Amino acid sequence: MENNPFYMRLPRNGKEFFLFMVVISLISVNIIAPVITFYEAGVSWDVYIGVLQKLILIWPCVVATVLITYKPAGFLTSKITQQGDGFRSCITINILCTVFLMSIILTIIGAMIGNGCISSEPFEMFLYRWPRNFGISLGVELLIAQPIAREVLHRLHLKTDSGKAEAA
Repeated sequence: MENNPFYMRLPRNGKEFFLFMVVISLISVNIIAPVITFYEAGVSWDVYIGVLQKLILIWPCVVATVLITYKPAGFLTSKITQQGDGFRSCITINILCTVFLMSIILTIIGAMIGNGCISSEPFEMFLYRWPRNFGISLGVELLIAQPIAREVLHRLHLKTDSGKAEAA
């Protein structure tokens, strides 16, 4: 693994996974939730302020959904990729699988949080909302959240690895 040039961009332990998850989830909820809400309710400061107030409920749901979908997404990724596939292709497929599973769950939960009640409406509107939510989420994950989180890990590993080299 250490010979893999992308080893520097992957979590190496539980603390780094936690950091990686926090960075991705904070970026994601602060972009995805407002964009989806703007599609539903229109673009205005009042709508944006309303989204910000709901983020305190949405963010823990996102983190829980990451933890719930982590292993199933890994399983799906292993069924699509093969030994010897490149790092970028494996990561892209993993992001695709993770966003696929998470967007199914969060399309329903997010609508309930946004509406402030548990109802059948998110299920009734699911086929209308989910493709849009999936596309928005996939774009944010592929182009913004994951690259930033991987760069955070890269810089952390550069710092910690250079500290270990100096100590040796």
